[in-house]
Amino acid sequence: MSSRVFAPDLLAGRVAIVTGGGTGLGKATARELLACGGSVVIAGRREEVLAAAAEELGCSYCAGDIRSAEDAARIVAAAGDRVDVLVNNAGGQYFVPAESIALKGWNAVWRLNVGGTMTMTRACAPVLSGDAAVVNVTFSPHHGLPGMTHSGAARAAVESLTRSLAAELAPASVVAVAAGHFRTDALKKYPAGIGEAAARTVPLQRLGEEEEHAWLVALLASPLGRVFSGSVVTLDGARDNWYGPWPPPGLVGEGEEVPTEERRPAARPN
Repeated sequence: MSSRVFAPDLLAGRVAIVTGGGTGLGKATARELLACGGSVVIAGRREEVLAAAAEELGCSYCAGDIRSAEDAARIVAAAGDRVDVLVNNAGGQYFVPAESIALKGWNAVWRLNVGGTMTMTRACAPVLSGDAAVVNVTFSPHHGLPGMTHSGAARAAVESLTRSLAAELAPASVVAVAAGHFRTDALKKYPAGIGEAAARTVPLQRLGEEEEHAWLVALLASPLGRVFSGSVVTLDGARDNWYGPWPPPGLVGEGEEVPTEERRPAARPN
């Protein structure tokens, strides 16, 4: 297994924990970190899923609930006495109009996405190496997420948390990755047509690939990634810049071109 982008020893000797590492973006991230020479522990609640993923990837795993301080401590202990990379990838939400969100559901989403991120980071803090990287996975777009109001608000809180922790945990780096729509198995749990509709809201007119997300995380875990500490790096095919396909319907001319204003001649200097 080798990386298509990075040198095989980019993360040699680095110990990483990837939460939610048994499926989707977490599993792809674990694969890339391993391809870059890192040692990886994947974590999640479903032991059978983790065991299968760990066997496929060739890494270690530890089952546990990141919302529990005891389980978080056990996950960190499984990585040994030093952690160089923590990828807070685990999260969850469900598709529901804002007015239909029950308080129990709202609290569950916040406890997992915000509380789980903080619990894992606190558990790791005592053993983070001086040049460690903490990568928190959040959401794009940032101009609102209708149908997932609870998760959009929670992920925004994680981005604020990221900025604060970047100062408090220095010299370790803390960065957030605002992930857009990716082609993962998780799309299958949403109502029919959600995936296709999501792709149409991306100016690139396609969903992201899991490997692309993993490349960014690997970069942020590398020595270069340290300069991004305190930042939110958006990876969404420009969806954050535009809501809907580009060019939008009704703007293009008969030849499908986007109307362009003629420039005025530049004034000549006196």
